Amino acid sequence: MTQTDPKLILITLLVELGVAAAVSSSLARSKTFKDLLLMARRSPRQTATLVAMVCVPLTLGVWIRTMVPNFLAADLSFETAVLLGILVGPVPAMVGGAVLAIPALMHHEFLALPVNLAVAALASVFARFTDAEEVWSFSPMIDLSIYRWVTRNLRRPHLDRQILLLMLIAGMQFSTSMLARFHPRHFFELHSDVWWVELLICACAPVVVGIPLKIWNAIRVERKLEEQGRLLLEARLDALQRQINPHFLFNTLNSITSLVRSEPELAREMIVKLANILRVLLKEREAFVPFREELAFTDDYLHIEVVRFGEKLKVVKEIAEETLDVVVPGMLLQPLIENSIKHGLEPRISGGTVTLRSRITTDGMLLVEVEDDGVGMEPERTNAAPVSGLMPPGTGIGVKNVRERMEVMYGDKGRVEINSRPGRGTKVTLLMPILDAQAEAWGPIGGAAGEAISHLVEDAVRAMTRS
Repeated sequence: MTQTDPKLILITLLVELGVAAAVSSSLARSKTFKDLLLMARRSPRQTATLVAMVCVPLTLGVWIRTMVPNFLAADLSFETAVLLGILVGPVPAMVGGAVLAIPALMHHEFLALPVNLAVAALASVFARFTDAEEVWSFSPMIDLSIYRWVTRNLRRPHLDRQILLLMLIAGMQFSTSMLARFHPRHFFELHSDVWWVELLICACAPVVVGIPLKIWNAIRVERKLEEQGRLLLEARLDALQRQINPHFLFNTLNSITSLVRSEPELAREMIVKLANILRVLLKEREAFVPFREELAFTDDYLHIEVVRFGEKLKVVKEIAEETLDVVVPGMLLQPLIENSIKHGLEPRISGGTVTLRSRITTDGMLLVEVEDDGVGMEPERTNAAPVSGLMPPGTGIGVKNVRERMEVMYGDKGRVEINSRPGRGTKVTLLMPILDAQAEAWGPIGGAAGEAISHLVEDAVRAMTRS
């Protein structure tokens, strides 16, 4: 097949750019494709799946080119063989090249198979001796790439593998164009007798290869940002956990100290219970635990406080059965109960009652309340407390820690509200989303936190793309 009309060739080159962008963008929407593409190591089955996802739509394009007159832009077999070669390795790339050649072979273009295999092999050899970052950062903007290459080499001459890849693709494109010119019946590739049109053909090939690399590299950057955001949240959660454990231990030891001389047997009993609690704390705990486990841990702490206060301290639980298996942040209730006892009930001579409540709200949220009938707080200590910000002075490290962990784990979907009336008591209300299977995917960070990170990452990637 011979194509000499320059206008049709130019239109075809423009459509090729659009086809490359459309196919690569469609693949980028698939989570399976993204996971397979960005894997550090793939099994043979995973590699085969990745090659199939790339080759199937583009093989269909080759078939369309052989069946539909003047629709030449659907055939991107050359550029696809190059992409597979630099991304998945020689053997999978050559297999993909062979698949892409099937419609051409059926159309009696017998040179398509050896050419695709040779292109995939050459691209794989290049990728083997090139750093992956240089491949991913390959730019389809040829003029800018050449300009940067010239300016860099004027300052410090060195081998630029990105320019080498650009020249390799353009050189292979020119070779295949010449092959199609001399053997039009046995091989298809765009070619022209007009020198500047041929130059555009050779220049278009690196751009078609670079478009998918740019689109998929944006996914790669997004994954890196997600990973960094996840590590940052894990570090912050770990810091908050390290903060609350010594705080809890310090206050409990103070309680034991007050009993060592006056009631040594009670102090001994409290030390044994404290040892049981520390045994739990020293275990590797997940950031999220079932509410049932959180209540069990709270019971151990309350045993210590009941020993200390005796009949002055009463505990009432109004726990809905359906809330027991909901996952909540670990060490969530203990700081609130400790705050109620220390600041609400201890100043009262007669003691008082701590009430724990939980239920599922009508809009599918988990509501947890810790209420006491103690001395309460002055209005100026509660009015200025924002939902996701700092605590007002005097409310203690425990409640501040709970606020910060709720903010980290749930973002603006979790709420902490404090209602207090002087002389009548204080109620702390926690409202949080019920985590689903996303929590498992994010490991120690919940699904709501993961979703919050994803939105931040998407904004960052959009800003990076605009810049």
